[in-house]
Amino acid sequence: MEVPYHIAVIMDGNGRWAKKRMLSRIVGHRQGAKRVKEILREAKRIGVKVLTIFAFSTENWNRPRREIEFIFSHLIKFLRDYRKEFTKKDIKFKAIGRRDRLSEKVVEEIKKTEDITKNNQSFTFNVALDYGGKWDIVNAAKRVAKKCVDKSISWENIDEELFNKYLSLGNVPAPDLLIRTSGEKRISNFLIWDLAYSEFYFTSIFWPEFSKEHLHKAIKTYSQRDRRFGAIQ
Repeated sequence: MEVPYHIAVIMDGNGRWAKKRMLSRIVGHRQGAKRVKEILREAKRIGVKVLTIFAFSTENWNRPRREIEFIFSHLIKFLRDYRKEFTKKDIKFKAIGRRDRLSEKVVEEIKKTEDITKNNQSFTFNVALDYGGKWDIVNAAKRVAKKCVDKSISWENIDEELFNKYLSLGNVPAPDLLIRTSGEKRISNFLIWDLAYSEFYFTSIFWPEFSKEHLHKAIKTYSQRDRRFGAIQ
């Protein structure tokens, strides 16, 4: 079975999982966080090199304040609890997305974890926070334009390879496989540029139920696909 180098995940269905059980949405998010730990560990164990999860989109600010506060307080707890594991298991942590709308405390914990793990090499764990694919492309365009203005680069040298370096994932190879849970079949403004040639795997399983066995099933399906990147055999 061919294991993808890079897997991206849209973790959907925490709220619906909780509602189905007459529980609060926060309980759903708490259960979803447990799945992140399980899938992260299993992905590394089986040979995946990069895992990128969609934790909070630019549109998620429209959710109830209490829910948003829980998500970020749980993120802080997650980072504090797992820094030792990241270091011990050679996992590099990186947050992608906007930071200007995050609290100082959240940004501080992100920077601290990124700094501690920056030299780790065997596995990269990207967490998309206040992230949107359209924002990512516009932000990259602004960065490239600034470089053109100060003459660091010439507009004539702008190509896909150069532009790619200014996106949130930078030089990280694009996802081979995108997994989305809960039955929805769209990318919801996630990694628009990077997913251009990714294989998509959609499942009706809610994220709090998505186990390592489901991960194996997704990878097995991926390994059976013929990726030609526009060429013919």
